[in-house]
Amino acid sequence: DTQGNTALAPFFFFFSFFNLQVVNGIEIYSMKIDSKITSRFAHNVITSRAVNRGNVHKEVFFDVELPKTAFITNFSMTIDGVTYPGTIKEKEVAKKQYEKAVSKGQTAGLVKASGRKTEKFTVSVNIEAASKVTFELTYEELLKRQFGKYEMFIKVKPKQLVKDFEIEVNIFEPQGITELEAEGTFITNDLQNIIKKTFSDKKGHISFRPTLDQQRTCANCSQSVLDGDFTVRYDVKRTAPDDLQIVNGYFVHFFAPTNLPKLPKNVIFVIDISGSMSGREIQQTREALLKILDDIKEDDFFNFILFGSEVQTWKETLIKATPENLDEARKFVRGIDTAGMTNLHGGIMRGIDMLNAAHERNLVHKRSASIIIMLTDGQPNVGISNTQEIQEHVKKAIEGKYPLYNLGFGYGVDYSFLEKMALENKGLARRIYPDSDAALQLQGFYDEVSNPMLTDIELNYPENEISDLTKNSFKHFYDGSEIVVAGRFIDNNQNHLTVDVRGEDAQQTDKAFQEQEYIFGDYIERLWAYLTIEQLLEKRIAATGEEKENLTAKALDLSLKYKFVTPLTSMVVTKPEDYNNQDGIADKPIEGIDIFKILLYLRSQSFAFTVDGDPHFIISVPQKEDAICFNINENPGAVLNLINDPVTGITVNGELIGDKRANSDAKIQNTYFGKLGIANKHLDLKLTVTPEKITIQNGNEKTGFTWLDSVTLQQEGLTLIINRKKNLVLSMGSSASFVIVLHQVWKKHPLHQDFLGLYTLESDKLSEQTHGLLGQFFHPIDFTILEIHPGSDPKKPDATMIVKNNELTVTRGWQKDYRRDPKHGVDIPCWFVHNNGAGLIDGVHTDYIVSSLF
Repeated sequence: DTQGNTALAPFFFFFSFFNLQVVNGIEIYSMKIDSKITSRFAHNVITSRAVNRGNVHKEVFFDVELPKTAFITNFSMTIDGVTYPGTIKEKEVAKKQYEKAVSKGQTAGLVKASGRKTEKFTVSVNIEAASKVTFELTYEELLKRQFGKYEMFIKVKPKQLVKDFEIEVNIFEPQGITELEAEGTFITNDLQNIIKKTFSDKKGHISFRPTLDQQRTCANCSQSVLDGDFTVRYDVKRTAPDDLQIVNGYFVHFFAPTNLPKLPKNVIFVIDISGSMSGREIQQTREALLKILDDIKEDDFFNFILFGSEVQTWKETLIKATPENLDEARKFVRGIDTAGMTNLHGGIMRGIDMLNAAHERNLVHKRSASIIIMLTDGQPNVGISNTQEIQEHVKKAIEGKYPLYNLGFGYGVDYSFLEKMALENKGLARRIYPDSDAALQLQGFYDEVSNPMLTDIELNYPENEISDLTKNSFKHFYDGSEIVVAGRFIDNNQNHLTVDVRGEDAQQTDKAFQEQEYIFGDYIERLWAYLTIEQLLEKRIAATGEEKENLTAKALDLSLKYKFVTPLTSMVVTKPEDYNNQDGIADKPIEGIDIFKILLYLRSQSFAFTVDGDPHFIISVPQKEDAICFNINENPGAVLNLINDPVTGITVNGELIGDKRANSDAKIQNTYFGKLGIANKHLDLKLTVTPEKITIQNGNEKTGFTWLDSVTLQQEGLTLIINRKKNLVLSMGSSASFVIVLHQVWKKHPLHQDFLGLYTLESDKLSEQTHGLLGQFFHPIDFTILEIHPGSDPKKPDATMIVKNNELTVTRGWQKDYRRDPKHGVDIPCWFVHNNGAGLIDGVHTDYIVSSLF
């Protein structure tokens, strides 16, 4: 079965329906998701039941995609009536327990990032013949309001018929529910009546229970029609802007005024036009800006600042959005093209200076909302390139007067830098994914911030009555959104509260609220804890030193107390002795980490031996906490044997390509891997990878994909994950896993071509007979460094290396590891062995040349 990656509108509640993947003999007889939403706080339980109908034990996988803003609170497996729960622990404690289990060859349950706004929980277990297993996963999330609606988006993709299939959503909103709707992209006329929807006053209910026959694509088909998106939307009554709820000594205050006039806005777009933005990225940026110009109101002011190596502006000052000026702006946007490198500091400082000048000279409305939106796809490398220095300059220049929104296009950006700089300046960062809908992502973000209604909002509560208040001051309030503040009373018996709300363009309100009776227990306390942890983690991003330590300690304490899987905690799942005593770890990743990186963190207990670039080999020597590297210089067309294991039957070969034209002045021509072949003779399986396509040959059957696909393919003995235009992860049975990184260059580059890099994970799972240019180093290797002395390059000293009873002259240098950043790479320090690794590799490099890819 396959899983799809699903996009999510920012800040909307989302969870993707789980896809239980099985091998022959496993019947999934029940799938259910039960969501209870109380005052926007969602408590979700996902349950799946399976039975092994076969006569031998089988492995079953449970996968579910969750919102990245959600916190897992519980996971358990029930096997033949015995329940084995997960426990929340501090991350380092859980990691040590997990590593101890992995060292024994045991499998794992884990959280992996999978989509733009999701992360994937995965666990597997072996089920004995005629045994049953129940998986139950619980997670919680505060729903955020946007465009006047709360939206729950469910990805339905079971890819099989399920006897008992059910989605049930129960909503309780003390303010009352004004509208409730549900729809699905896969819903036919026959299925429309199966969606049951009711709401009255404070309660709403939606259920979807198709029978086996209703799930079929046709009368006698075994394929399921349930493949697509299922969406629930609702909103609440708003007779007043405030809804304040008090339960058991905790309170939550929802603030969303209506019928306010929209404020004029002043927007400066600071756009990266460096060379890396060439082609599709700059075209999508132009397309998005043109659509945004259609939405700018005549009372608004705006301008464009472009930065490559140089900084250029459309106009010298902010310009009123008259029809004539908008037409002129469209012509300017259509002419935007790439040039030079990345002077990010110059571009953003020019924007701040322009906005400051507009306010100082009263060029813009006094009661208006000002924002800066900056888009970049790279890292600063012209002007000031030190990110810490840029952050300091920007913070000093803005002085908290208006928010900065940083949009990071693609994966080459330093996202943590963009996020920290945005948070320091009352904004936020957002990653724009380099897909076909990138222009819509850009336009969608602008829509979120295009209708400010209030500025400088403060919600004040009596200091002598309240403690542990969450964030209570906000730069802007946008139409259709909602401000949420939570806290707890010093006196737990207090049942009333006075709130003072202040904001530019809003009348001051001073209201008293009384405690109301609700039937949902401690949900307000958990909502407070959720919101507090979320904001502590956000503050932690921009903090340093003692402040960061204090924020971390508070967030960790609350995460453990309320049993949330956060970036500071993990959930350890211990499986019973009768089932291999397998331990797993559920670990919440940070933004931007993809499925490949989580696999590296959780699965690789040793350094991933690599070959990449020109081609250069990096060999880790863990006991030395160091690495050895060497290059292989051979002619284009040569095929090199990289890994060969006669026991597992796995072979990896790589074919070299050269530059588009030879450099007559160079003694050594540049070469790269243009084709990789991975074969497993025991499975009769061959995988061919080029920079254009991926081909799987399984016996006589062939399956093809391109790098534009996002694919997760699982079949017996094989797991293949393609991360679109970035990398692929391949696992074959219980053997080593491989990651192939795609390197793309500018299509019109006069010299270079696209190429590939190979990284190994869990290399210790191959046999002791493994050999090849890379494979021979999967066995322990030792070396000694002597007589370090200056070399021909003052930055790279030479030394004598004793290795394999050979005495070699080596040079201290760096090689690029492209696992985390395929565009720029990360420098890995290593001892470089010259002359094609002579004296380090067994034999000479020509011994590893083979006749063909397979």
